[in-house]
Amino acid sequence: MRLQTVSIIFLVYIAQTITHLAFSYMNASIYAVHPDDFKQYTTTRLRELFLLENLFLTDNITNVYTHYDRLIVGGVNPVTKNLSLLSYDALKSAYYLERREMGIINVGDAAAVTVDGQTFSLEKKEALYIGQGAKEVVFHTATKGNALFYFNSAPAHKHYPTRKVTLAEAETVELGSLESSNHRTIRKLLVNSVLPTCQLQMGLTELKAGSVWNTMPPHTHDRRMEAYFYFDVKPAEMVCHFLGQPDETRHIWVKNNQAVLSPPWSIHSGAGTSNYAFIWGMAGENLDYADMDAVKPENLR
Repeated sequence: MRLQTVSIIFLVYIAQTITHLAFSYMNASIYAVHPDDFKQYTTTRLRELFLLENLFLTDNITNVYTHYDRLIVGGVNPVTKNLSLLSYDALKSAYYLERREMGIINVGDAAAVTVDGQTFSLEKKEALYIGQGAKEVVFHTATKGNALFYFNSAPAHKHYPTRKVTLAEAETVELGSLESSNHRTIRKLLVNSVLPTCQLQMGLTELKAGSVWNTMPPHTHDRRMEAYFYFDVKPAEMVCHFLGQPDETRHIWVKNNQAVLSPPWSIHSGAGTSNYAFIWGMAGENLDYADMDAVKPENLR
């Protein structure tokens, strides 16, 4: 009888521990890394500090609070119920967007987001900018299929209007070539040439069939950090993401619906085993999309 009691207590403890760990991951924090320390990391440590593997948890909102320009990277997967965006301890705010702005891009099936009573329907790859001060944000389940919302949130000093941006409204650029294996379409969705934001910039890049390289030649931008979210990576395919200072690079293998953090001192580039798409999000000193320090491939190490 005593052994049974001890066993039950132990099982309850394990269950509580697992629950605590799951909750902790939904509201995780990642601290900034110095480039000198970065050089010493093992593959496992690199993945722990830069790769965000499980952004979409059923019926949950995932927040990864980074100490790179205090950008939050997150995912929302409402399956059986709508999900409300709530503040949590890391923000120390009355509501989530009290001092923040947010950009959302739908990477799943058609679904809607309601902001302070106004509902915005989003098809896949469409974006929604939510200005600082919005109090009630609700992510709705998909009417058919699976709703997956990827978001970035950055500190904001001013309110700008909430607005949906379709692919047709994006600033679209084609770069690269099939011969260079980097023929791609860049869609600037939430940038200051499309709508006003405080510091957040977001968009998506789609590689054409036969092309696998993104952001090659690479660059850095010491004024801004960046996060890459890879999606539409075919089953059994992978993307090899490169990061680090140009003369001290490392790589991380990435699966579908995973993100990688890029410090201001790091390049951000990748090559896939097939074509794919990714969302880029930036925050920091300025809103100049072209503010980049180019790196010649011959100078990479």
